[in-house]
Amino acid sequence: MKQNILKIHPNDNVLVALVDLPVGEVITYDGVTITTVNPIAAKHKVAINDIKAGDSIIMYGVLVGKAQFDIPSGGVISTQNIKHAANSMSAASKHTDWNKPDVSAWESRTFNGYHRPDGSVGTANYWLVIPMVFCENRNIEVLQESLIKPLGYGRKKTYETKAQQLISKIKAGSGVDEILFTEVNAGDVASQESKVFPNVDGIKFLNHSGGCGGTRQDAEALCGLLAGYITHANCAGATVLSLGCQNAQVSILENEIQKRSPGFKKPLYILDQQTIGKESDMMEQALRKTLAGLIQANEYTRQPAPLSKLTIGLECGGSDGFSGISANPAIGYTSDLLVALGGSVILAEFPELCGVEQNLIDRCIQQEDADRFVNLVRTYAQRAEEAGSGFDMNPSPGNIKDGLITDAIKSAGAAKKGGTSPVVDVLDYPEKVVNPGLNLLCTPGNDVESTTAEVGSGANVVLFTTGLGTPTGNPIVPVVKIATNTNLYNKMSDIIDLNTGTIIEGEETIEQAGARILDYVIQVASGEVEVSAVRHGQDDFIPWKRGVSL
Repeated sequence: MKQNILKIHPNDNVLVALVDLPVGEVITYDGVTITTVNPIAAKHKVAINDIKAGDSIIMYGVLVGKAQFDIPSGGVISTQNIKHAANSMSAASKHTDWNKPDVSAWESRTFNGYHRPDGSVGTANYWLVIPMVFCENRNIEVLQESLIKPLGYGRKKTYETKAQQLISKIKAGSGVDEILFTEVNAGDVASQESKVFPNVDGIKFLNHSGGCGGTRQDAEALCGLLAGYITHANCAGATVLSLGCQNAQVSILENEIQKRSPGFKKPLYILDQQTIGKESDMMEQALRKTLAGLIQANEYTRQPAPLSKLTIGLECGGSDGFSGISANPAIGYTSDLLVALGGSVILAEFPELCGVEQNLIDRCIQQEDADRFVNLVRTYAQRAEEAGSGFDMNPSPGNIKDGLITDAIKSAGAAKKGGTSPVVDVLDYPEKVVNPGLNLLCTPGNDVESTTAEVGSGANVVLFTTGLGTPTGNPIVPVVKIATNTNLYNKMSDIIDLNTGTIIEGEETIEQAGARILDYVIQVASGEVEVSAVRHGQDDFIPWKRGVSL
Protein backbone atom coordinates (compact mmCIF):
# COMPACT_ATOMS: atom_id res chain seq x y z
CA MET A 1 0.00 0.00 0.00
CA LYS A 2 1.25 3.49 -0.87
CA GLN A 3 2.64 5.49 2.08
CA ASN A 4 0.88 8.70 3.08
CA ILE A 5 3.74 10.03 5.24
CA LEU A 6 7.53 9.87 5.24
CA LYS A 7 10.24 10.30 7.86
CA ILE A 8 13.36 11.43 6.03
CA HIS A 9 16.01 10.91 8.75
CA PRO A 10 15.88 8.80 11.94
CA ASN A 11 16.56 11.88 14.10
CA ASP A 12 13.74 13.98 12.62
CA ASN A 13 10.88 15.13 14.84
CA VAL A 14 8.59 15.87 11.89
CA LEU A 15 7.04 13.79 9.13
CA VAL A 16 6.35 14.82 5.53
CA ALA A 17 2.78 14.40 4.27
CA LEU A 18 2.83 12.65 0.89
CA VAL A 19 -0.90 13.21 0.40
CA ASP A 20 -3.45 15.63 1.85
CA LEU A 21 -4.31 14.56 5.42
CA PRO A 22 -7.61 15.75 6.96
CA VAL A 23 -8.13 16.61 10.62
CA GLY A 24 -8.43 13.45 12.70
CA GLU A 25 -6.43 11.27 10.29
CA VAL A 26 -4.67 8.49 12.21
CA ILE A 27 -1.18 7.84 10.88
CA THR A 28 1.37 5.32 12.06
CA TYR A 29 5.11 5.36 11.53
CA ASP A 30 7.72 3.13 13.19
CA GLY A 31 5.12 1.94 15.70
CA VAL A 32 4.16 5.51 16.70
CA THR A 33 0.52 6.46 16.17
CA ILE A 34 -0.33 10.14 15.54
CA THR A 35 -3.70 11.82 15.03
CA THR A 36 -3.65 15.01 12.97
CA VAL A 37 -5.04 18.07 14.75
CA ASN A 38 -4.84 20.30 11.65
CA PRO A 39 -5.41 19.66 7.96
CA ILE A 40 -1.97 18.77 6.57
CA ALA A 41 -1.55 19.59 2.88
CA ALA A 42 0.63 17.26 0.83
CA LYS A 43 4.33 18.29 1.01
CA HIS A 44 3.88 19.96 4.42
CA LYS A 45 5.20 18.71 7.76
CA VAL A 46 3.49 17.30 10.84
CA ALA A 47 4.94 17.11 14.36
CA ILE A 48 5.64 13.57 15.61
CA ASN A 49 5.70 14.50 19.31
CA ASP A 50 4.69 17.56 21.30
CA ILE A 51 7.14 20.37 20.54
CA LYS A 52 7.52 23.21 23.06
CA ALA A 53 8.13 26.85 22.19
CA GLY A 54 11.86 27.32 21.64
CA ASP A 55 12.48 23.66 20.82
CA SER A 56 14.42 22.67 17.73
CA ILE A 57 12.71 21.44 14.57
CA ILE A 58 14.83 18.67 13.03
CA MET A 59 14.48 17.55 9.41
CA TYR A 60 17.00 15.70 7.21
CA GLY A 61 18.74 15.13 10.56
CA VAL A 62 19.69 18.84 10.85
CA LEU A 63 18.29 21.93 12.57
CA VAL A 64 15.84 23.66 10.22
CA GLY A 65 14.00 25.97 12.62
CA LYS A 66 12.83 26.82 16.15
CA ALA A 67 9.27 26.51 17.40
CA GLN A 68 7.75 29.90 18.17
CA PHE A 69 4.77 28.39 19.99
CA ASP A 70 3.85 24.99 21.39
CA ILE A 71 3.09 22.55 18.58
CA PRO A 72 1.09 19.44 19.55
CA SER A 73 1.73 15.98 18.21
CA GLY A 74 -0.13 15.81 14.89
CA GLY A 75 0.07 19.59 14.43
CA VAL A 76 1.12 21.23 11.19
CA ILE A 77 4.47 23.06 10.93
CA SER A 78 3.76 26.49 9.46
CA THR A 79 5.17 29.98 9.05
CA GLN A 80 3.10 30.96 12.10
CA ASN A 81 4.76 28.52 14.52
CA ILE A 82 8.33 28.11 13.23
CA LYS A 83 11.21 30.52 12.66
CA HIS A 84 14.30 29.88 10.57
CA ALA A 85 17.30 28.55 12.48
CA ALA A 86 20.39 26.68 11.34
CA ASN A 87 23.51 25.18 12.84
CA SER A 88 26.61 27.36 12.92
CA MET A 89 29.77 26.54 10.99
CA SER A 90 32.93 25.27 12.70
CA ALA A 91 36.28 23.80 11.76
CA ALA A 92 36.28 20.84 9.40
CA SER A 93 36.06 17.42 11.02
CA LYS A 94 36.88 15.58 7.77
CA HIS A 95 34.45 12.99 6.53
CA THR A 96 35.91 12.44 3.07
CA ASP A 97 35.64 8.65 3.01
CA TRP A 98 33.17 7.74 0.30
CA ASN A 99 31.37 4.56 -0.66
CA LYS A 100 31.42 4.85 -4.43
CA PRO A 101 28.36 3.52 -6.24
CA ASP A 102 28.69 0.60 -8.63
CA VAL A 103 29.32 2.09 -12.08
CA SER A 104 30.13 -1.12 -13.96
CA ALA A 105 27.08 -0.60 -16.19
CA TRP A 106 28.53 2.69 -17.49
CA GLU A 107 32.30 2.13 -17.51
CA SER A 108 32.42 1.29 -21.21
CA ARG A 109 29.76 3.86 -22.21
CA THR A 110 30.56 6.95 -24.27
CA PHE A 111 28.68 9.94 -25.60
CA ASN A 112 29.06 11.54 -29.02
CA GLY A 113 30.36 15.07 -28.58
CA TYR A 114 32.37 17.84 -30.22
CA HIS A 115 36.10 17.59 -29.43
CA ARG A 116 37.78 21.01 -28.99
CA PRO A 117 41.46 21.95 -29.36
CA ASP A 118 41.91 22.31 -25.57
CA GLY A 119 40.76 18.73 -24.92
CA SER A 120 37.24 19.57 -23.74
CA VAL A 121 34.21 17.95 -25.37
CA GLY A 122 30.97 19.75 -26.13
CA THR A 123 27.46 18.37 -26.01
CA ALA A 124 26.41 20.90 -28.68
CA ASN A 125 28.07 23.12 -31.31
CA TYR A 126 27.20 26.82 -31.30
CA TRP A 127 28.61 30.10 -32.57
CA LEU A 128 28.32 33.05 -30.16
CA VAL A 129 27.67 36.73 -30.85
CA ILE A 130 28.36 38.78 -27.72
CA PRO A 131 28.27 42.49 -26.77
CA MET A 132 30.95 43.78 -24.41
CA VAL A 133 28.49 46.41 -23.22
CA PHE A 134 24.73 47.03 -23.33
CA CYS A 135 25.33 49.87 -25.81
CA GLU A 136 25.88 47.19 -28.47
CA ASN A 137 22.64 45.29 -27.80
CA ARG A 138 20.83 46.92 -30.72
CA ASN A 139 23.58 45.90 -33.12
CA ILE A 140 23.44 42.37 -31.73
CA GLU A 141 19.68 42.31 -32.38
CA VAL A 142 20.20 43.55 -35.95
CA LEU A 143 22.68 40.74 -36.57
CA GLN A 144 20.21 38.25 -35.10
CA GLU A 145 17.43 39.45 -37.42
CA SER A 146 19.80 39.31 -40.39
CA LEU A 147 21.17 35.81 -39.83
CA ILE A 148 18.75 33.51 -38.01
CA LYS A 149 16.13 32.93 -40.68
CA PRO A 150 18.39 32.93 -43.80
CA LEU A 151 20.70 30.38 -42.13
CA GLY A 152 17.78 28.09 -41.31
CA TYR A 153 17.72 28.58 -37.54
CA GLY A 154 14.22 30.11 -37.36
CA ARG A 155 11.93 28.74 -34.68
CA LYS A 156 8.45 27.36 -35.26
CA LYS A 157 5.79 30.07 -35.66
CA THR A 158 2.84 28.37 -33.97
CA TYR A 159 1.66 31.41 -32.01
CA GLU A 160 2.36 33.86 -34.81
CA THR A 161 0.13 31.80 -37.09
CA LYS A 162 -2.60 31.62 -34.44
CA ALA A 163 -2.37 35.38 -33.92
CA GLN A 164 -2.73 35.96 -37.66
CA GLN A 165 -5.87 33.80 -37.76
CA LEU A 166 -7.42 35.64 -34.80
CA ILE A 167 -6.57 39.03 -36.32
CA SER A 168 -8.22 37.92 -39.57
CA LYS A 169 -11.38 37.13 -37.60
CA ILE A 170 -11.33 40.59 -36.01
CA LYS A 171 -10.98 42.19 -39.46
CA ALA A 172 -13.96 40.10 -40.60
CA GLY A 173 -16.07 41.49 -37.75
CA SER A 174 -15.73 38.90 -34.95
CA GLY A 175 -16.63 40.11 -31.46
CA VAL A 176 -15.11 39.55 -28.02
CA ASP A 177 -16.80 36.20 -27.33
CA GLU A 178 -15.70 34.68 -30.62
CA ILE A 179 -12.10 35.83 -30.12
CA LEU A 180 -12.02 34.52 -26.53
CA PHE A 181 -13.63 31.15 -27.12
CA THR A 182 -13.20 30.11 -30.77
CA GLU A 183 -10.65 27.32 -31.13
CA VAL A 184 -7.76 28.05 -33.46
CA ASN A 185 -5.80 25.10 -34.84
CA ALA A 186 -2.74 26.60 -36.45
CA GLY A 187 -0.39 23.66 -36.11
CA ASP A 188 3.39 24.00 -36.08
CA VAL A 189 4.94 25.93 -38.92
CA ALA A 190 8.67 25.35 -39.22
CA SER A 191 11.17 27.64 -40.87
CA GLN A 192 11.11 27.22 -44.65
CA GLU A 193 14.88 27.51 -44.82
CA SER A 194 17.16 24.47 -44.50
CA LYS A 195 20.26 24.80 -42.34
CA VAL A 196 23.20 26.18 -44.28
CA PHE A 197 25.59 24.72 -41.70
CA PRO A 198 24.19 21.29 -40.74
CA ASN A 199 26.87 20.61 -38.09
CA VAL A 200 26.20 23.88 -36.24
CA ASP A 201 23.31 23.79 -33.78
CA GLY A 202 22.78 27.53 -33.98
CA ILE A 203 24.03 31.07 -33.43
CA LYS A 204 23.39 32.43 -29.95
CA PHE A 205 23.17 36.15 -29.16
CA LEU A 206 23.92 36.94 -25.50
CA ASN A 207 22.34 40.31 -24.81
CA HIS A 208 22.92 41.71 -21.31
CA SER A 209 22.60 44.97 -19.36
CA GLY A 210 26.20 45.19 -18.07
CA GLY A 211 29.67 46.24 -19.17
CA CYS A 212 29.58 49.87 -18.01
CA GLY A 213 28.30 51.84 -15.05
CA GLY A 214 28.11 49.82 -11.86
CA THR A 215 31.43 48.84 -10.31
CA ARG A 216 34.68 47.84 -11.96
CA GLN A 217 34.33 44.50 -10.15
CA ASP A 218 31.02 43.97 -11.98
CA ALA A 219 32.75 44.60 -15.30
CA GLU A 220 35.58 42.22 -14.46
CA ALA A 221 33.13 39.51 -13.39
CA LEU A 222 31.18 40.01 -16.63
CA CYS A 223 34.37 39.61 -18.67
CA GLY A 224 35.15 36.41 -16.78
CA LEU A 225 31.64 35.06 -17.44
CA LEU A 226 31.80 35.93 -21.15
CA ALA A 227 35.23 34.31 -21.36
CA GLY A 228 33.70 31.21 -19.80
CA TYR A 229 31.15 31.07 -22.61
CA ILE A 230 33.67 31.78 -25.38
CA THR A 231 36.02 29.05 -24.13
CA HIS A 232 33.12 26.67 -23.37
CA ALA A 233 33.21 23.22 -24.95
CA ASN A 234 29.81 23.86 -26.58
CA CYS A 235 31.11 26.95 -28.37
CA ALA A 236 33.07 26.75 -31.65
CA GLY A 237 33.97 30.44 -31.69
CA ALA A 238 32.57 33.94 -31.24
CA THR A 239 31.96 37.38 -32.69
CA VAL A 240 32.35 40.14 -30.08
CA LEU A 241 31.08 43.71 -30.49
CA SER A 242 32.67 46.45 -28.40
CA LEU A 243 31.87 50.15 -28.25
CA GLY A 244 35.38 50.90 -26.98
CA CYS A 245 34.99 53.17 -23.96
CA GLN A 246 33.19 50.82 -21.56
CA ASN A 247 34.47 49.47 -18.23
CA ALA A 248 34.46 45.94 -19.62
CA GLN A 249 37.50 46.43 -21.81
CA VAL A 250 38.46 43.92 -24.50
CA SER A 251 41.87 43.53 -22.83
CA ILE A 252 40.16 42.23 -19.68
CA LEU A 253 38.18 39.73 -21.74
CA GLU A 254 41.33 38.54 -23.52
CA ASN A 255 43.12 38.02 -20.20
CA GLU A 256 40.18 36.04 -18.85
CA ILE A 257 40.15 33.88 -21.99
CA GLN A 258 43.84 33.05 -21.55
CA LYS A 259 43.29 32.18 -17.88
CA ARG A 260 40.67 29.63 -18.87
CA SER A 261 42.26 28.37 -22.08
CA PRO A 262 46.01 29.07 -22.39
CA GLY A 263 46.94 29.12 -26.06
CA PHE A 264 43.30 29.66 -27.04
CA LYS A 265 42.80 28.45 -30.63
CA LYS A 266 39.15 28.98 -31.50
CA PRO A 267 38.21 31.62 -34.09
CA LEU A 268 37.43 34.87 -32.27
CA TYR A 269 36.47 38.10 -34.05
CA ILE A 270 36.45 41.29 -31.96
CA LEU A 271 35.11 44.49 -33.52
CA ASP A 272 35.45 47.91 -31.85
CA GLN A 273 32.86 50.42 -33.08
CA GLN A 274 34.79 53.54 -32.07
CA THR A 275 37.86 52.27 -33.91
CA ILE A 276 36.04 51.18 -37.07
CA GLY A 277 33.85 54.27 -37.26
CA LYS A 278 30.59 53.94 -39.18
CA GLU A 279 28.08 51.51 -37.78
CA SER A 280 27.41 50.22 -41.29
CA ASP A 281 31.09 49.36 -41.74
CA MET A 282 31.24 47.48 -38.44
CA MET A 283 28.03 45.57 -39.14
CA GLU A 284 29.26 44.46 -42.56
CA GLN A 285 32.48 43.22 -40.99
CA ALA A 286 30.49 41.45 -38.28
CA LEU A 287 28.37 39.68 -40.89
CA ARG A 288 31.36 38.60 -42.96
CA LYS A 289 33.40 37.38 -40.00
CA THR A 290 30.47 35.58 -38.37
CA LEU A 291 29.78 33.69 -41.60
CA ALA A 292 33.48 32.88 -41.93
CA GLY A 293 33.44 31.58 -38.38
CA LEU A 294 30.40 29.44 -39.11
CA ILE A 295 32.25 27.80 -42.00
CA GLN A 296 34.95 26.78 -39.51
CA ALA A 297 32.41 25.70 -36.87
CA ASN A 298 30.71 23.45 -39.42
CA GLU A 299 33.90 21.38 -39.72
CA TYR A 300 33.24 19.83 -36.28
CA THR A 301 31.30 16.56 -36.13
CA ARG A 302 30.24 14.41 -33.19
CA GLN A 303 32.77 11.79 -32.12
CA PRO A 304 32.77 9.31 -29.18
CA ALA A 305 34.03 10.64 -25.84
CA PRO A 306 34.30 9.09 -22.35
CA LEU A 307 31.71 10.07 -19.75
CA SER A 308 34.53 11.70 -17.77
CA LYS A 309 34.25 14.60 -20.27
CA LEU A 310 30.81 15.48 -18.90
CA THR A 311 30.41 18.34 -16.44
CA ILE A 312 26.92 18.52 -14.97
CA GLY A 313 25.49 21.66 -13.39
CA LEU A 314 23.00 20.99 -10.59
CA GLU A 315 20.13 23.43 -10.29
CA CYS A 316 16.65 23.70 -8.76
CA GLY A 317 13.89 26.24 -9.22
CA GLY A 318 10.24 26.45 -8.28
CA SER A 319 11.04 23.94 -5.53
CA ASP A 320 8.34 22.24 -3.49
CA GLY A 321 8.07 20.01 -0.43
CA PHE A 322 8.91 16.94 -2.53
CA SER A 323 12.09 18.38 -4.10
CA GLY A 324 14.33 17.19 -1.28
CA ILE A 325 12.92 13.66 -1.21
CA SER A 326 12.54 12.83 -4.91
CA ALA A 327 14.24 14.83 -7.67
CA ASN A 328 17.12 16.34 -5.68
CA PRO A 329 18.40 13.09 -4.12
CA ALA A 330 17.84 11.36 -7.47
CA ILE A 331 20.19 13.73 -9.30
CA GLY A 332 22.45 13.50 -6.24
CA TYR A 333 22.82 9.81 -7.06
CA THR A 334 23.39 10.73 -10.72
CA SER A 335 26.13 13.08 -9.48
CA ASP A 336 27.78 10.30 -7.49
CA LEU A 337 27.69 7.99 -10.53
CA LEU A 338 29.33 10.61 -12.74
CA VAL A 339 31.99 11.47 -10.16
CA ALA A 340 32.81 7.76 -9.82
CA LEU A 341 33.23 7.69 -13.61
CA GLY A 342 35.73 10.57 -13.52
CA GLY A 343 33.35 13.36 -14.48
CA SER A 344 32.60 16.67 -12.79
CA VAL A 345 29.53 18.14 -11.10
CA ILE A 346 28.78 21.66 -9.88
CA LEU A 347 26.71 22.40 -6.76
CA ALA A 348 25.95 26.12 -6.56
CA GLU A 349 23.27 28.42 -5.06
CA PHE A 350 25.09 29.28 -1.80
CA PRO A 351 22.01 30.90 -0.13
CA GLU A 352 20.36 27.48 -0.52
CA LEU A 353 23.09 25.72 1.46
CA CYS A 354 22.18 27.57 4.65
CA GLY A 355 22.15 25.08 7.52
CA VAL A 356 24.03 22.30 5.74
CA GLU A 357 27.34 24.13 5.42
CA GLN A 358 28.98 21.93 8.06
CA ASN A 359 28.36 18.77 6.05
CA LEU A 360 30.02 20.35 3.01
CA ILE A 361 32.90 21.76 5.09
CA ASP A 362 33.58 18.30 6.46
CA ARG A 363 33.55 16.83 2.94
CA CYS A 364 36.27 19.19 1.62
CA ILE A 365 39.43 17.21 0.83
CA GLN A 366 41.67 20.26 1.22
CA GLN A 367 41.55 22.48 4.31
CA GLU A 368 42.04 25.59 2.15
CA ASP A 369 38.83 24.71 0.28
CA ALA A 370 36.94 24.37 3.57
CA ASP A 371 38.28 27.77 4.68
CA ARG A 372 37.40 29.36 1.35
CA PHE A 373 33.87 27.98 1.47
CA VAL A 374 33.32 29.40 4.96
CA ASN A 375 34.69 32.78 3.88
CA LEU A 376 32.55 32.93 0.73
CA VAL A 377 29.37 31.99 2.60
CA ARG A 378 29.97 34.47 5.43
CA THR A 379 30.89 37.30 3.06
CA TYR A 380 27.85 36.66 0.87
CA ALA A 381 25.54 36.48 3.90
CA GLN A 382 26.97 39.74 5.26
CA ARG A 383 26.44 41.53 1.93
CA ALA A 384 22.85 40.30 1.84
CA GLU A 385 22.25 41.59 5.37
CA GLU A 386 23.83 44.95 4.50
CA ALA A 387 21.32 45.21 1.66
CA GLY A 388 18.49 44.72 4.16
CA SER A 389 17.92 41.05 3.38
CA GLY A 390 19.40 37.71 4.46
CA PHE A 391 19.57 34.03 3.59
CA ASP A 392 16.50 33.41 5.77
CA MET A 393 14.49 35.44 3.23
CA ASN A 394 15.37 33.08 0.37
CA PRO A 395 12.19 30.95 0.15
CA SER A 396 9.74 32.37 -2.39
CA PRO A 397 5.95 32.53 -1.85
CA GLY A 398 5.64 29.47 -4.06
CA ASN A 399 8.22 27.58 -1.98
CA ILE A 400 6.40 28.44 1.25
CA LYS A 401 2.99 27.48 -0.11
CA ASP A 402 4.38 24.05 -0.99
CA GLY A 403 6.03 23.31 2.34
CA LEU A 404 9.49 24.96 2.21
CA ILE A 405 8.73 27.41 5.00
CA THR A 406 12.28 28.18 6.20
CA ASP A 407 15.51 28.61 4.29
CA ALA A 408 17.05 25.74 6.26
CA ILE A 409 14.26 23.35 5.19
CA LYS A 410 14.71 24.45 1.59
CA SER A 411 18.50 24.23 1.84
CA ALA A 412 18.61 20.79 3.44
CA GLY A 413 16.67 19.42 0.49
CA ALA A 414 18.52 21.48 -2.12
CA ALA A 415 21.93 20.20 -0.95
CA LYS A 416 20.85 16.65 -1.79
CA LYS A 417 21.62 17.49 -5.43
CA GLY A 418 25.33 17.24 -4.60
CA GLY A 419 25.20 13.57 -3.63
CA THR A 420 27.69 12.19 -1.12
CA SER A 421 31.12 12.44 -2.77
CA PRO A 422 33.99 14.54 -1.34
CA VAL A 423 34.34 18.20 -2.33
CA VAL A 424 37.36 18.56 -4.64
CA ASP A 425 37.24 22.33 -5.18
CA VAL A 426 35.52 25.52 -4.04
CA LEU A 427 35.09 28.16 -6.75
CA ASP A 428 34.07 31.79 -6.66
CA TYR A 429 31.94 33.21 -9.47
CA PRO A 430 32.83 33.08 -12.37
CA GLU A 431 35.79 30.69 -12.01
CA LYS A 432 36.15 27.60 -14.19
CA VAL A 433 35.91 23.96 -13.10
CA VAL A 434 39.34 22.34 -13.49
CA ASN A 435 39.12 19.31 -11.18
CA PRO A 436 36.97 16.22 -11.74
CA GLY A 437 34.58 15.51 -8.87
CA LEU A 438 32.17 17.62 -6.81
CA ASN A 439 32.81 21.37 -7.13
CA LEU A 440 31.11 24.07 -5.04
CA LEU A 441 30.46 27.30 -6.97
CA CYS A 442 29.38 30.53 -5.28
CA THR A 443 26.23 31.76 -7.04
CA PRO A 444 22.88 33.19 -5.95
CA GLY A 445 19.77 31.05 -5.64
CA ASN A 446 18.13 32.85 -8.57
CA ASP A 447 17.44 30.17 -11.18
CA VAL A 448 18.69 31.96 -14.28
CA GLU A 449 21.65 33.73 -12.68
CA SER A 450 22.87 30.47 -11.17
CA THR A 451 22.33 28.42 -14.35
CA THR A 452 24.11 31.13 -16.35
CA ALA A 453 27.03 30.93 -13.91
CA GLU A 454 27.27 27.12 -13.91
CA VAL A 455 27.50 27.08 -17.70
CA GLY A 456 30.13 29.85 -17.57
CA SER A 457 32.15 27.61 -15.25
CA GLY A 458 32.03 24.72 -17.71
CA ALA A 459 28.81 22.72 -17.25
CA ASN A 460 27.95 21.08 -20.57
CA VAL A 461 24.65 19.63 -19.28
CA VAL A 462 22.45 21.10 -16.53
CA LEU A 463 20.03 19.02 -14.44
CA PHE A 464 17.25 21.29 -13.20
CA THR A 465 14.71 20.00 -10.67
CA THR A 466 11.37 21.71 -10.16
CA GLY A 467 8.26 21.06 -8.10
CA LEU A 468 6.15 23.96 -9.35
CA GLY A 469 7.28 24.22 -12.98
CA THR A 470 9.80 26.61 -14.52
CA PRO A 471 10.83 27.02 -18.16
CA THR A 472 14.45 28.07 -17.49
CA GLY A 473 16.97 27.20 -20.21
CA ASN A 474 20.38 28.34 -21.43
CA PRO A 475 21.64 29.56 -24.82
CA ILE A 476 24.39 26.96 -25.34
CA VAL A 477 23.76 24.07 -22.91
CA PRO A 478 20.81 21.68 -22.68
CA VAL A 479 18.92 22.17 -19.41
CA VAL A 480 17.11 18.94 -18.45
CA LYS A 481 13.93 19.75 -16.50
CA ILE A 482 13.00 17.16 -13.87
CA ALA A 483 9.65 17.12 -12.06
CA THR A 484 9.53 16.25 -8.37
CA ASN A 485 5.94 15.00 -8.60
CA THR A 486 3.80 13.26 -11.18
CA ASN A 487 0.99 15.85 -11.10
CA LEU A 488 3.41 18.53 -12.30
CA TYR A 489 4.91 16.23 -14.93
CA ASN A 490 1.47 15.54 -16.40
CA LYS A 491 0.25 19.13 -16.10
CA MET A 492 3.30 20.85 -17.66
CA SER A 493 4.61 18.11 -19.93
CA ASP A 494 5.52 20.64 -22.62
CA ILE A 495 8.34 22.13 -20.49
CA ILE A 496 9.28 19.10 -18.33
CA ASP A 497 11.57 16.32 -19.57
CA LEU A 498 11.64 13.72 -16.79
CA ASN A 499 9.52 12.67 -13.80
CA THR A 500 10.70 11.55 -10.35
CA GLY A 501 7.25 11.50 -8.80
CA THR A 502 7.70 7.75 -9.18
CA ILE A 503 9.83 7.89 -6.01
CA ILE A 504 7.01 9.50 -4.01
CA GLU A 505 4.59 6.88 -5.33
CA GLY A 506 6.89 4.00 -4.39
CA GLU A 507 7.34 2.84 -7.98
CA GLU A 508 11.06 3.58 -8.14
CA THR A 509 13.96 3.99 -5.72
CA ILE A 510 16.21 7.04 -5.62
CA GLU A 511 19.03 4.93 -7.04
CA GLN A 512 16.89 3.63 -9.92
CA ALA A 513 15.76 7.15 -10.79
CA GLY A 514 19.33 8.47 -10.61
CA ALA A 515 20.55 5.74 -12.96
CA ARG A 516 17.71 6.47 -15.38
CA ILE A 517 18.64 10.14 -15.36
CA LEU A 518 22.28 9.36 -16.21
CA ASP A 519 21.17 7.26 -19.18
CA TYR A 520 19.04 10.20 -20.33
CA VAL A 521 21.97 12.61 -19.89
CA ILE A 522 24.08 10.43 -22.21
CA GLN A 523 21.36 10.62 -24.87
CA VAL A 524 21.08 14.39 -24.49
CA ALA A 525 24.86 14.86 -24.58
CA SER A 526 24.99 12.82 -27.80
CA GLY A 527 22.36 14.96 -29.51
CA GLU A 528 19.90 12.07 -29.65
CA VAL A 529 17.26 13.84 -27.53
CA GLU A 530 16.22 17.49 -27.72
CA VAL A 531 15.15 18.76 -24.30
CA SER A 532 12.13 21.02 -23.91
CA ALA A 533 14.13 24.18 -23.15
CA VAL A 534 16.09 23.81 -26.41
CA ARG A 535 12.96 22.96 -28.38
CA HIS A 536 11.27 26.15 -27.13
CA GLY A 537 14.34 28.33 -27.67
CA GLN A 538 14.49 29.18 -23.95
CA ASP A 539 17.80 31.08 -24.05
CA ASP A 540 17.94 32.61 -20.56
CA PHE A 541 21.16 34.51 -19.81
CA ILE A 542 21.52 36.83 -16.78
CA PRO A 543 24.97 37.73 -15.39
CA TRP A 544 25.10 38.02 -11.60
CA LYS A 545 25.85 41.36 -9.92
CA ARG A 546 27.44 40.40 -6.61
CA GLY A 547 25.61 41.00 -3.36
CA VAL A 548 22.28 41.94 -4.97
CA SER A 549 20.54 38.62 -5.58
CA LEU A 550 19.59 35.69 -3.35
